[in-house]
Amino acid sequence: MNLKWNKYGKYLIALLISIIFVLISISGITDSADGVVSDALYQKKIATDGQIVVVGIDQKALDALGPFPWPRSVIADCVSYLNSVQEKPAVIGLDILYVGESADPDADEYLAAVCENGQNVVVASVATFGSELQIEDAGFYMDERAVLAFDEPYDQLKAAAGYGHINTMADSDSIIRHGILYVDVPGEGKVYSFSRTIYEKFCENNGIEKNPLPKENDGFFYIPYFTNAGGYYDFISVADLYYGEVDPEFFSGKAVLIGPYAAGLQDEYRTAIDHAAPTYGVEIQANLVDFFRRGFYPSEASRNVQLIILFILCIVMCLFFYDRNVIPSIIGEVLVCGGYILLCLLLYKTSGIVLHVLWIPLFVSILFIGSVAINYIKAARERKKVTNTFGKYVDPAVMKQLLEQGESALELGGKTYDIAVLFVDVRGFTTMSEALDPPTVVEIINQYLTLTTECIMKNHGTLDKFVGDCTMAFWNAPVAQDDAVYMACRAAMDMVEGSIALGEKLNERFGRSVSFGIGVNYGPAVVGNIGAPLRMDYTAIGDTVNTAARLEANAPGGKILISRAVADILGDRAEVTSLGDSIKLKGKAEGFEILTLDVLK
Repeated sequence: MNLKWNKYGKYLIALLISIIFVLISISGITDSADGVVSDALYQKKIATDGQIVVVGIDQKALDALGPFPWPRSVIADCVSYLNSVQEKPAVIGLDILYVGESADPDADEYLAAVCENGQNVVVASVATFGSELQIEDAGFYMDERAVLAFDEPYDQLKAAAGYGHINTMADSDSIIRHGILYVDVPGEGKVYSFSRTIYEKFCENNGIEKNPLPKENDGFFYIPYFTNAGGYYDFISVADLYYGEVDPEFFSGKAVLIGPYAAGLQDEYRTAIDHAAPTYGVEIQANLVDFFRRGFYPSEASRNVQLIILFILCIVMCLFFYDRNVIPSIIGEVLVCGGYILLCLLLYKTSGIVLHVLWIPLFVSILFIGSVAINYIKAARERKKVTNTFGKYVDPAVMKQLLEQGESALELGGKTYDIAVLFVDVRGFTTMSEALDPPTVVEIINQYLTLTTECIMKNHGTLDKFVGDCTMAFWNAPVAQDDAVYMACRAAMDMVEGSIALGEKLNERFGRSVSFGIGVNYGPAVVGNIGAPLRMDYTAIGDTVNTAARLEANAPGGKILISRAVADILGDRAEVTSLGDSIKLKGKAEGFEILTLDVLK
């Protein structure tokens, strides 16, 4: 597609492309891929300090204690054992739902009593979300995240221990990147997360000042994970704890989280730090407790601000890539994409600002690839256009240089060059055309014109035109050539020599033979596309050209007439005969010397 840009065309295209890219980003099409790239940049494993211990209901525990769920007395015994020393754990988090009374009231009472005695236990609760119509004074709306139900610990346990919700909310690609700080429970108010409640209890019992709450968006906050499944947290099986195989002093002052840690217990999730391997819910809770302990709270930058930046940058890069060579485009693309990724990492580490890592590199790369493709197609079309214009008339070496100029070589207008001009005409053509039938005349003249063309091309000339039986060619334009005069004269000598053999052949076949009259001149001339935009010829005009034509018109058959300028340039490489001013050329003053080129060395 040949786009004819007007003054504002490229700006309009840049604007439209940028709007399309922004709409794509708003639609969420890129969210999954952006999540993968952002996770790879932001999420890094960090060694833990040993203050959090995960006690897992793993396969070893299931084999030893039987299928889960167990009687509540089992976990009660574990809590009692952990708190059996003077320096007990700072907090014990039970990532297990104990909703409603069980079939064993004694076990229920026992668990509640153990928790109340320890004063360091936090148990889990969970909300059920759904859509619900909300009616207010100003009107009504549909709440898409309404709490339809809230399962909390049974009354005795709720009174004996702290509790928090264990809800998680995966992104559209089923990856957990955000935590829910609190849940608004009807009739109860804000219930903070299980992990935050554990953290606050940890600080309270260790006499540590609490870090403030993270900045949240409607209750959500970004999670910087510290480890994935089977990571750096100390791990102990519930079986080892239950059977007293671990010294309870090991847990002193620490946060102990007890929860499912086996595939069959359906508590596995994909997290931002590891998309491939599932992470158990209790380890996610451990990461969240560490999150609050470290106080590094990354915050996602405004999506609208990022869209505005994307829009502006796409316009700038679209204009930058437009009609630019590949190397500068590559440099620009690498600098922008690489620089943006480094900026994302720098802002994250220094200020905790989370940006969409993929947006700008993706769309700038698309612009780069598109511009390279368009410029390639455009260059190919220009090459084709130049080739179509000059291919049949210009020596391949000259054609190569013309292609480097592109369409500028086809612009209407000309430049002044010092050129060698050759005219060659068939002598006796009129007599021959009267004696032979037209097809035979055409066949003969085509053979002579083929000969002249081959001689011109072999000597790297530009074939200007055919005018009847006359051929015009020139050298040293549109690109400079070494020894242009010699090449022009070499072509003339080749024509004379070639015409002898061709003449003999035609004489045998048709009983007719003709010869060439040739004129060569050298001097300044205007060379370029001469004519109108709808019809132009690439040609040379000026006195130098007219003089060459008149030299040819006065040249006898088999002779080459040259000017003194040509003879001087040839020097001792040629043998010439001066005719003085015995031949008068129209438009030339007295004393214009004409010579015959006899031998060219």
